[in-house]
Amino acid sequence: MVSDINIRQYDTQARMTMPTEAQLTDTIQRIKAALLALGDLRPGALSEQYNTCRTPGCRCKADPPQRHGPYHQLSYSHRGRSRTENIRPEHIDAVNSQIANHRKLRDLIDQWIDAAIELDHLRRTPPR
Repeated sequence: MVSDINIRQYDTQARMTMPTEAQLTDTIQRIKAALLALGDLRPGALSEQYNTCRTPGCRCKADPPQRHGPYHQLSYSHRGRSRTENIRPEHIDAVNSQIANHRKLRDLIDQWIDAAIELDHLRRTPPR
């Protein structure tokens, strides 16, 4: 799996060895391919909400209360604004998949940045 790409490799004596320029370039290419393979995505977290109404004598006013729900809400921030959307039960699986893809995107971007920093450091360090 591409999300398990490690920039550094361990040798048999448990010492860390620096990857070569070719290995880092290959890692970056695999990350780019994984990014292209991602499907629909969206940020956020999905939660279940239970509500009480204002109707006297409703089951949500009973002892113990039986609140209305579950209602599924997607909460996320985009362009500096917090947003909440209600999600219909038939769309929950698709939204969960989109959230998982967004997490993979963030993870792959972090790995790409790590590899790019290592590659730049390797290119700027004079050979011994």
